[in-house]
Amino acid sequence: MTDGLTLDRVLAAAERLAGVAHRTPVLSSATLGQRCGARVLLKAEPFQRTGSFKFRGAYNRLSVLDPEQRQAGVVAFSSGNHGAAVALAAKLLDISAVVVVPATGSQAKLAAIEGYGAELRRYDPATESREDVAAAIAAERGLTMIRPFDDYDVMAGQGTIGVELAEQAPDTELVVVPVGGGGMAAGVSTAVTGLLPGAAVIGVEPEAAGDTAQSMRAGHRVVIPEPDTLADGLRASTPGELTFAVNSRLLKDVVTVSEEAIVEAMRFCFERLKIVVEPSGAVPLAGLLSGAVGAAGRTAVVLSGGNIAAADFAAIVTG
Repeated sequence: MTDGLTLDRVLAAAERLAGVAHRTPVLSSATLGQRCGARVLLKAEPFQRTGSFKFRGAYNRLSVLDPEQRQAGVVAFSSGNHGAAVALAAKLLDISAVVVVPATGSQAKLAAIEGYGAELRRYDPATESREDVAAAIAAERGLTMIRPFDDYDVMAGQGTIGVELAEQAPDTELVVVPVGGGGMAAGVSTAVTGLLPGAAVIGVEPEAAGDTAQSMRAGHRVVIPEPDTLADGLRASTPGELTFAVNSRLLKDVVTVSEEAIVEAMRFCFERLKIVVEPSGAVPLAGLLSGAVGAAGRTAVVLSGGNIAAADFAAIVTG
């Protein structure tokens, strides 16, 4: 019995994304290596299309729609990276897209999603469930729901990060990834364990959103209160059903980091690497810098995205 996510599925996604998604660079820092006592490489997904890794999964998922589904269109729910990724992927594939967004969301993010050509459907977070709103639209208009993480083809697309890492740094011994719903962690761990035998994958979450860490220790999915963390892309209350089945089997561990550690990692990326990383994207590096994760030999860290307004970034890193 298979969980539906295989190395072959990830490699097929890599073929679909070739020439469409950016092959993001791997960066290094001597200062970081000295601090961690190991060679550390940073996979820079802020340089991916739409500014985050989410484009990989969205494009792969839309690519496998059948002709009838393409003709009808898709619907997604997101106020940020997933929504932008679905909107751009749909535009490139000539598929109509509706993105369900909070009326109270960042106007800059909503404008970006709309700028890619998606139709926005606003909802009130205080009285409505975004998933319920999206499901109702899907049923009414015959649209295919594109979930942010709990979908094997989305996971496979995110896993292409691991395929690239295996080619760019084949002697990698440890890969550190952020964990929200768990889609990237599942995809990357599938690729890494298949292509780099002996390499381990560790997930990192904010302390306030440690649902996967708690679930791993409990041996089953747990539900935590609505998380309050700067890492808005990792505010999951429970792991995905499909993603947890993969991650509980393939991840070596999942650890958590403080909000202060996340800010320090953002600041380090800006001051030492001259790149802007959003809070969610900085969480894995926070794991290394704080000591929650111990670097082993050659370690690769996935910086998952860089979508944050200039004023917000400045306010966070200056305290």
